[in-house]
Amino acid sequence: MEHRPSIWTVPNEQGNHQLHGRGTFSGAIHRAPSSSDPPTLPFREMDEGPSVAALKAVTLTHVRYRRGDSLGHFLAWVSLIPVFISLGGFVSHFIFRRELQGVCFAFGLILSQLLNELIKSSIQQSRPSAMCAILEVCDSHGWPSSHSQYMFFFASYFTLLCLLNGAGFSSPRSRRLLALLPWPAALLTLYSRVYLGYHTIAQVIAGATLGLALGAGWFWIVNNMLVEYFPAIEESAAGRFLYLKDSSHIPDVLHFEYNNVRAARKKLAKD
Repeated sequence: MEHRPSIWTVPNEQGNHQLHGRGTFSGAIHRAPSSSDPPTLPFREMDEGPSVAALKAVTLTHVRYRRGDSLGHFLAWVSLIPVFISLGGFVSHFIFRRELQGVCFAFGLILSQLLNELIKSSIQQSRPSAMCAILEVCDSHGWPSSHSQYMFFFASYFTLLCLLNGAGFSSPRSRRLLALLPWPAALLTLYSRVYLGYHTIAQVIAGATLGLALGAGWFWIVNNMLVEYFPAIEESAAGRFLYLKDSSHIPDVLHFEYNNVRAARKKLAKD
C-alpha cells in the first residue's frame, strides 16, 4: 500500500491556505470563493475597522425589545405614543381644527423637547450601562428621559385644559373623564423606558417631574398672557389665510358646531 504524507492547510495572512505536513509539498493553494461563503470586507477595511461608530440611531423611534417578550413588545409600542401624538394628533388637529390653543399646546411641547436636549447635553448622564450597547444608545444621554418629559407635559397641559377651559365640553363630568385620558399612557410610557432598559428610574422620574412643571407653567403662560393676542392673530393676514381661530370662549364647541352645521344645511336646502 502506498504511503501518503499527512497534509493539512492553514490560512495565511492573505486569506490563502498554506500546505503543511510531512513530505515535499509546499506552496499556496488558492481556493475559489463559494456561493455559500459569508460576505467579507476587504482586508484593509477589516484592519482599520468598519465605520460602525459613525452610525447613530434616532432614539425617539429606535425601540428594541427582547425577542419573545410579549410585554416588552407591547411596551415598545407604548414608547412610540409621543410619535403618534405628534404626527397623528397635532398634525390632524391643525389640519381639521386650526385652533390657536392647539397650536400653542404643540409649540410648548416643542420647546419642552428642545430644553430636554439642552439639559441632556449639559449634564451628559449615561444611559444604563448594562443595556446601552445592546440597544445601540451608548452615544446618547439619558437624564432626563425625553419620552417621560413629553408625556407628562402633555398630560399636565391636557388635564388643565379640560378642567379649567373645558376643552369644548360644558358637562363637568365629561371634562373630568377627559382629563383622566392621558395619564395611563403617560405612566405606561414611564414604565416602558425602564423596563426596556433605555433609562434608570431616576432618569424617568426627572423627565416626568420636569414635564409636569413645564406643562403647568406653559398652560398658565398661554391662558393668562398669550390668549390676549388670539383675537389679533385671528384677524391678521396669516390668521385669515390659515383659518386660525380660538373657540375657548364657546362653552360647548361640539354642540355649537353641530347646531350651526344643521342650520346651514337647512338654509341651503330652502334656497
